[in-house]
Amino acid sequence: MNDKALKQALQNLPNQEKEVVVNNIFVPEFLNALGFNLMERIPEFSTGRGNDAVDYALRHNTKDNIFLQTKSDPFLLVELKGRDVNLAEGSSQYKSTVKQICRYLLAPNCKTVQWGIITNSNHIQLFRKHGKAIYPATQCLEIKQDNIGDVIQKIANKIKNTPRALTVAVYNNKGGVGKTTTTVNLAAVLAMKDKKVLVIDFDPNQKDLTNSLGVKAGKTSFYSYLDDKANKIKIQDVLRPYKIHFKKLNRDFVFDVIPSDKNFDSGEDVLRQVFSVSVLRKKLENIKNQYDYILIDSPPNWRFFSVSAVYASDVVFMPTKHNNIFSLENAALAIRQYIPQVQQKRKDGGPIALPIFFNGEKITDAARNTANSAITNLIQNAAREHKFDLRPYFYPRYTKAKKDLHIFDLPSYARIADAAFSRIPAAYKNKTARDYYLHLAKEYFLQ
Repeated sequence: MNDKALKQALQNLPNQEKEVVVNNIFVPEFLNALGFNLMERIPEFSTGRGNDAVDYALRHNTKDNIFLQTKSDPFLLVELKGRDVNLAEGSSQYKSTVKQICRYLLAPNCKTVQWGIITNSNHIQLFRKHGKAIYPATQCLEIKQDNIGDVIQKIANKIKNTPRALTVAVYNNKGGVGKTTTTVNLAAVLAMKDKKVLVIDFDPNQKDLTNSLGVKAGKTSFYSYLDDKANKIKIQDVLRPYKIHFKKLNRDFVFDVIPSDKNFDSGEDVLRQVFSVSVLRKKLENIKNQYDYILIDSPPNWRFFSVSAVYASDVVFMPTKHNNIFSLENAALAIRQYIPQVQQKRKDGGPIALPIFFNGEKITDAARNTANSAITNLIQNAAREHKFDLRPYFYPRYTKAKKDLHIFDLPSYARIADAAFSRIPAAYKNKTARDYYLHLAKEYFLQ
């Protein structure tokens, strides 16, 4: 990386300069520093959604596929702004630009894209896209003469070492909302879509996930794996495969499970003396290239296990009940307070909360209106008392132009709960249940 060229480009840019000048002076050196040559860049790339065009699409060439020629399978999008646009985190222009890059990342011509960048040469932020899930891979970083080389190198390294897995903490501070059922059946349908999935039962008090699948402990305890500072223990000695054979299809569906561990029965104070809440994340980083999805079933409290699960995750997935105000209030609390606490500790922009969904209860129009009234109160209280905008997490499709109050809901189905007695996920026993959870996976994860 040519730090000198980057610094010179930055020095040549006056404050409040327009986008066209930033594009001419800063962008060539910036894209060079990221490692993309002229044949690997397409300016004004059509996203395939209306007239939307992103400033740059990038992809490394292969022997038989020159990106500038084929214009296919982009890997990284860059949305550029001028220095007259304020991209400092939290500003209104920053928020609108984030929405813009997210819209581009999910557009028809961008399905293969795995990264997005917004920058105006004053600030820069990197986003990771995994299927439909988009989350920050860095904080919004200020660019200065004395740090530009380090900042761009950090981003280039992340892009070069793209992780395979999306780590998902399934969490709500309220119990009884179907976290375990969601985790198990989401794993089941993702496996049916040929995804490599690891499920972690990180609720050792309840052990519901482990019991529902009937899995036994592996050769080595998960406690020992987390406590192995020398990284000598292999994850294969800890996990157990869950496999089911479908005769009609003549094929097996398999996902891996780390069962609950009785060694975690020590009290909260003892566990915190042995483990940092960051240890699970550090250990999972070592295996993220072995899986497409890592799902963590978390307990209903904000203590060691749930904090560790959220700290380890890229995104937090929150089942709620439309007819249980406490599940909605606890989701709001986690989004507004608990997750930002973890973001402050991690200092990399993550994790983020995905929009809530209603889980396993039939919803009438009257019940939905009642839930919407309760949610409106939660949103208004958060805005008034805490200056926090909850609306995107409850109503992700809401805009000023279109006040869409849609919340995804997973309808009730009796055999979903009954399936736990047979040690088989409902999605593997019943087509209706399978369709429900495939719809859930496609809504949040699969593009």
